[in-house]
Amino acid sequence: MSKMLWKPSEKRIRESNMYRFMNRINEQYNQKLNTYQELYQWSVDNIPAFWSNLWEFVPVIFSKPYAQVVDDLTRMPGANWFAGAQLNFAENLLRYRDDQVAIIFKGEGQPSTKMTYAQLYDEVARVAASLKVLGIKPGDRVVGFMPNMPQSIIAMLAAVSMGAVWSSCSPDFGIKGVLDRFGQIKPKVLFTANGYMFKGKHLDSLERIAYILKELPSIEKVVVVPYTERDPDISGVPKSVHYREFKSSREGLDIEFKQLPFDHPLYIMYSSGTTGLPKCMVQSAGGILIHHMKELMLHTDLKRSDTIFYFTTLGWMMWNWLTSSLSVGATLVLYDGNPFHPDAGALWEMAQDEKITIFGTSAGYLAALQNSGVKPGKEYDLSLLRTILSTGSPLSVEGFEFVYREIKSDLQLASISGGTDLNGCFALGNPMDPVYAGELQCRGLAMKVEAFNDEGKPVVNQQGELVCTKPFPSMPIYFWDDPDGRKYQSAYFDVYPNIWRHGDYIVVNEKGGVVIYGRSDTTLNPGGVRIGTAEIYRQVEQLEEIEDSIVVGQNWNNDVRVILFVKLAQGHELTEDLKKKIKNVIRTNASPRHVPAKILAVPDIPYTLNMKKVELAVKKVIHHQPVLNKDALRNPEVLDYYADMVELQKE
Repeated sequence: MSKMLWKPSEKRIRESNMYRFMNRINEQYNQKLNTYQELYQWSVDNIPAFWSNLWEFVPVIFSKPYAQVVDDLTRMPGANWFAGAQLNFAENLLRYRDDQVAIIFKGEGQPSTKMTYAQLYDEVARVAASLKVLGIKPGDRVVGFMPNMPQSIIAMLAAVSMGAVWSSCSPDFGIKGVLDRFGQIKPKVLFTANGYMFKGKHLDSLERIAYILKELPSIEKVVVVPYTERDPDISGVPKSVHYREFKSSREGLDIEFKQLPFDHPLYIMYSSGTTGLPKCMVQSAGGILIHHMKELMLHTDLKRSDTIFYFTTLGWMMWNWLTSSLSVGATLVLYDGNPFHPDAGALWEMAQDEKITIFGTSAGYLAALQNSGVKPGKEYDLSLLRTILSTGSPLSVEGFEFVYREIKSDLQLASISGGTDLNGCFALGNPMDPVYAGELQCRGLAMKVEAFNDEGKPVVNQQGELVCTKPFPSMPIYFWDDPDGRKYQSAYFDVYPNIWRHGDYIVVNEKGGVVIYGRSDTTLNPGGVRIGTAEIYRQVEQLEEIEDSIVVGQNWNNDVRVILFVKLAQGHELTEDLKKKIKNVIRTNASPRHVPAKILAVPDIPYTLNMKKVELAVKKVIHHQPVLNKDALRNPEVLDYYADMVELQKE
C-alpha cells in the first residue's frame, strides 16, 4: 500500500469545481454520489450525459446547439461528437475582455511583462484583421516557430478565430525537424521570433527560417516578432515582415469569430518522429475545448482567481493545454529559457514574484531539482502555491516525497499522464482525494481507462497495457495525408479492435489510482517476465552518484538481458563498488529480476525535443538497427557512442 502524503481539507473539497459538478449530477439525475470514485463510475457509465452536463457547466459558447452528444459509442475511431453544434475555439478563450491580467511573460534574464484580457483581445483582433487581408480561409494552415511568448498565443488565437488550423514547433528544433513537420501540412503563414534565449545566450532563428523557406514554397508570409533584439534585420528572410508592421494599426476592432462545426480542425500535433516521419494528428476545435476545460476546471480545479504556470515549449502539447486556461479567465505565466538559469531556483523565484498558485512541470525537472540541492520551500515564499502538476515521464516515489518535504507540505501534487495524441490525460489529479506516493490520483472523468493483461482482459492491482475502451471527444479526427485511415488505425487499434491501446504499461489499483511503469514497447522481458523501466529508474534516481540513466533490453543467448546506462554525476566514476551498490539498491527495493546484467557509463542520455528518454532508439542502436529520424532528438550525436560499445558484445 502506498504511503498517503496529503489529504485535502473538507473546506478545499467543498470549494472545488469538482464538488460543485458532482452536486449538479446528483440534482439532475437523483444520484447520491459522494466520492470521486462514484462520480468517475457514473461518468463512464453515462458518457453522453456526462459531456452534455459539462457543456453547460463550462459553459461552452456556441451559435448553434448540438442535435446529439455522440452518435455511436461502439465506434472507435469514428464516433461523431456534438453534431450540429457551431462554435469558435478562440471565442471561448476570449470570453473575458476586462482588465484582469491574462498573460505574464518572463523571458530568461528579463523583467516580466503583463497583458490584460482587454489588451489580448485587441491584439488578437489586429492580427486577425491582417490575416484576413492575406486571404486566410477556414482550413488553411498557420504555423509558429516560436518561443513560449504572448505573440505565440496571439497568433494562434487570430488564426483559429477565422477557422485556420494552427501547428507549432519550438525554436530549438533543427531545420530537418521543422521540415519533417511543416513540410507535410503546407502552411501559408509562418510566425517566428528573430531568436530565443537559453542559458544566457541569444540564439538566432532567422538563418534557419531562411533555409526552411527554400523547402516550404507554400509559405506566403513570414511574420517576425522581435525578441532578442529590438529591431532585427530581416532582409535575409524572403516574404518577411516585422510583427508591428504586420498587425493592423486600427483600434477598437471586433473579432469576427467564424462559426464552425464542433469537429472543425483546430490543431495539428506531431508524434515524436523517432520511427520515421512524424505522424500529423489533426484535432478538433470542439473536442479539444471541452476536453481541456474538463481537465482544467474539474481535475486541476482552475478558477478565475488562479495564476497558472506550465514549463513548456511550443513543441509540446502542454503549451496547447496551458493556453486553454484562458477559457477559465485565469492568469497564465509563460516562461522562455532554461529553468536552471541563472541558478536552480529560477522558476521558484518566479513562482514567488508572480504569485503562482498552480505550477506545472516535468518529472525530469523535479528529479534535476532534487539533485541540485535547492530547497524551494525554505528559500522562497510559496504561500499561495496550492497545486503542482508533473508529467512527461513517471514521477518516482522519491520525487513525490521531495515535493512534500522540500517544496510544500500542504498542496496537491498531481502527476498527470496522457499524450499528444489526445492533447490531454488518461490519468491525472482530482482535488477531492488524497495523494499517495508514486500514484496518479485517478483516471479522467468519462475516460474508460483499464489495464489489460496478456489475454486482453481488464485487471486490477496487476500490470497491464493502458487501454481506453470507449471514445472521447479529443481523439484525433484523422491523421494528415491518411485518406484510408490506415495510419490512424495502426497507431492505436491494431492490437484490440475498437479499443485505444496507448502503449503505456500501468497498474490500476482498487482505489482507482494509477501507477505507470513506462512504455510497453520498451518493457523488459528477462526470462519472460515483464518489467517496466520506471521501476528501475525509481531506484537509480535515489543515488547521488548518478545524474541520469536509461535502461533497455538487449537480445542475448535466446533471452533478453537488462542493460543499464548511467550518466555519472560530476566527480564520480563507475567503479566496481558503485556497480555493486547500484545492483544492491535495485535488488533490495525492486527484485532480483530487475538487476541489470550490465551497467555501463555513457557521456549523455538521449532525449526527444519534448524531453522524453528514447529507450527505443537506444535499443535499436545496440541491435544495429536504423534509427530513422534522429532530428526528433535533442542530442542525436550521443547515439553513436551507444552503437560502438564493445562491452555490449561480451558476456
